[in-house]
Amino acid sequence: MSNLTDMEIFARVVSAGSMSAAGREMNLSPAVVSKRIRRLEDKLGTRLLQRTTRQIALTESGQGFYERVIAILASVEEAEAFVSRGSAQARGTLKVAAPTSFGRLHIAPHLGKFLEVNPDLSLNLDLDDGFVDIVAEGYDVAIRIAELSDSSLVARKLAPIHRLLCAAPSYLERHGEPASIEDLAANHICLAAHNQDPWRLAGPDGLETVRTNSPIRTNSSEVVRECLLAGVGIALRSTWDIGPELREGKLRIVLPAYRASKDVGLHAVYPSRRFLPAKVRVFIDYLAQLYGPSPSWDQGLTQWLQPAETENAPASGPAPLETATKVPV
Repeated sequence: MSNLTDMEIFARVVSAGSMSAAGREMNLSPAVVSKRIRRLEDKLGTRLLQRTTRQIALTESGQGFYERVIAILASVEEAEAFVSRGSAQARGTLKVAAPTSFGRLHIAPHLGKFLEVNPDLSLNLDLDDGFVDIVAEGYDVAIRIAELSDSSLVARKLAPIHRLLCAAPSYLERHGEPASIEDLAANHICLAAHNQDPWRLAGPDGLETVRTNSPIRTNSSEVVRECLLAGVGIALRSTWDIGPELREGKLRIVLPAYRASKDVGLHAVYPSRRFLPAKVRVFIDYLAQLYGPSPSWDQGLTQWLQPAETENAPASGPAPLETATKVPV
């Protein structure tokens, strides 16, 4: 069996992105780190890393080895925690990825309380709206707002996510409310980020597709939100994002019979492994209790959140465990 410490160094090099960065994290010189990686490659009889003067990259063998190594190290960490501190005690560093706006609004404000009850745990929270490869980038868990599909990852649903059409009163005063989907598409400004076009809506007549026609093009969902509040146009937004504005009257729901054709879920996604580390388990349990099937952001909006009935819509129900793939956050 390969030396466990060499595997730890290898995993740290991959997650840190360079041997020098890994060395700093482990208090080892770059020369020692390089020597240990070479020793591991010699032991295995294969090259794990492609090295250049500026960066490293995993070989095909290295990628497969890395995926297995992090599972082994997680199991070792869990075993050590069970023996020394008890299986329910979370410790170490938890690396989490989450969508930018959601992380800022609904995760960051609650981290203080989480760390108070888990004093031996530190947290590294990365906010990013792009693709995140959980395994390759060394994340323990990622928070996803998406419809999940099959993969080797595992997910737990934390809360429902509802998306509704809305506009600021100032926009509706100037342009009036759309009377139908056809009116919306033909006579109104529809705001959306690049990856949110077109809109697929469900309503009384089935599924409808609306091509957005915003005079503002952006890759930022937050820009769309600010334009929406400023009265630039109509947008399809999640209630976690605009719930307070709807309750305060800063935004109004339009075409209430329509909503996103599929109400995606909020999920915690993590690498598939038999033994889930305590640090991951307590974090996921904390968020599940914090949000739940009736999250705070939906308070006062229940009348608008009933599922849209369409002839093509399949019956569905929440499931605690689902398979998951990389999806936009």
